[in-house]
Amino acid sequence: MNTKQHSAIVTERPFADTQMCATLLSDKGVRPSYPRLAMYQYVKNSCAHPTAETMYAALLPTIPTLSRTTVYNTLKLLEQRHLVQSVSIENDELRYDADLTDHWHFKCTKCGQVYDVYSETAQKIKEATSKALPEGFVPDKMQTHIWGLCSHCSPAQSK
Repeated sequence: MNTKQHSAIVTERPFADTQMCATLLSDKGVRPSYPRLAMYQYVKNSCAHPTAETMYAALLPTIPTLSRTTVYNTLKLLEQRHLVQSVSIENDELRYDADLTDHWHFKCTKCGQVYDVYSETAQKIKEATSKALPEGFVPDKMQTHIWGLCSHCSPAQSK
């Protein structure tokens, strides 16, 4: 009997256009200035879970006045307004994800790619963990990180 839960890896996201991102920002009380809009759209359209530095380097050619301070402050604001979440999958690296649904993160220890893993088990584990906390404890954020070899790097792929 196979009891393995079905999981899905997502490598592409539906494209979030400028108007959609501006509306999402406005709905959360964030003024959609050009840099904020560009950063949010970048994270929203990325499956790579970019770092602030990655985002800064990617957006600087189109926004020459962009500063690292603006990038860090904007990401902090977007996280406070529940538009993105920070993902601390490594001690020295904070990444950002605009997908706020229940899912796990898998980091390939060979190529460094971070993948979103969706499983029907994710919500059940979140609920069980919340119930296991002592009375009065209320979790604000739960993340599950998995490290290993992705399907492109695993020895099974090279056979």
